[in-house]
Amino acid sequence: MRRKGVSILGSTGSIGTNTLDVLRSHPERFRVVSLAAGRNVSLLRAQVEEFRPVFVSVETEDAASALRNSLSAPVFVEAGPQAAMKAASFEGVDMTVAAISGAAGLLPTMAAVRAGKDIALANKESLVLAGSLIMEEAAKRGANIIPVDSEHSAVFQSLLGHRREDIKRIILTASGGPFLKTPLSELGRMGPDEALRHPRWKMGRKVTIDSSTLVNKGFEVIEARWLFGLPPEKISVVIHPQSIVHSMVEYIDGAIMAQMSAPDMRSPISYALSYPERISSGTEPLDFSRLSLEFSAPEPERFPCLGLAYEALKTGGTAPAALNAADEVAVGLFLEGRVPFTGISRIVGEVLGAHRSREPRSVEDVLDADREARELARSVAASA
Repeated sequence: MRRKGVSILGSTGSIGTNTLDVLRSHPERFRVVSLAAGRNVSLLRAQVEEFRPVFVSVETEDAASALRNSLSAPVFVEAGPQAAMKAASFEGVDMTVAAISGAAGLLPTMAAVRAGKDIALANKESLVLAGSLIMEEAAKRGANIIPVDSEHSAVFQSLLGHRREDIKRIILTASGGPFLKTPLSELGRMGPDEALRHPRWKMGRKVTIDSSTLVNKGFEVIEARWLFGLPPEKISVVIHPQSIVHSMVEYIDGAIMAQMSAPDMRSPISYALSYPERISSGTEPLDFSRLSLEFSAPEPERFPCLGLAYEALKTGGTAPAALNAADEVAVGLFLEGRVPFTGISRIVGEVLGAHRSREPRSVEDVLDADREARELARSVAASA
């Protein structure tokens, strides 16, 4: 069997380390061709020594120099955004795992698509910012996009064997984050330490905060629109604190197909890597004798960012890019203790309300809108 060549963008993050854990269990099926990471040189060095990629990308020249000097064998190491794009599209790569967090993942993901690489997509922001551009390019280049987010993987699996015209709606599940039961009057006093205590998932800081505001689910609504070609009114969200049912598809005859597994990202990662086959992921099996599943509608007052995401999707154009940019700035300020938790939705709402959306014709148009929205978000925060 020919081993599948894999590139991992964001190898030192949560998705990246889980991906390497899956690959570690299946050396006969996969080989690591390239890695891209930020500044965590110590972890990256260990990954390079174990998996022996041909090419490695890091964020800065200082990190590149430190990595080169610490390796026991020579490896091609380059720094900067162009290096990440090179890692994504490197010769010998069959599948690129796109797991760089935030807008920074857009250019490397697009580079992989343009090179005709299959994409295991964990960077939802790429489709939030430039969904139409990426999907058009993927169709042109013959690049398959397999979702890694547990929710979209669940929808993807629940659609198999069914006609798209029979879909009534898809139902994305959300854990509700750490503040699901917190009194609304106390949300403004919640700090980063409280917001980072996710009850179910171990994730990076940014996505954990996004889970607490539910803006991450709004991003997933936008991502689902592009992945599955559905309008906003056919994409709904339900709170499911146990994170066992990862999402569902309801059909016009009333049947609902759901995908269930323990809350472990190795399951959707292994499926994306091996599709259309399945391989062991190391995920613990469910004990149905002990399961108790709850579902409820998200409260608009508790999760205003979810409504803002639907608004951005319906506006279209560069509005989702502005939504993401404002959220990245607002979450960064919250983590620094410079705005309260409730300030995140206020900043995002004001930026989205002031943004003049236009139809992007290129990635550069998207990045321009991203920069404008970031500047506006900082201005909004400073004027509070």
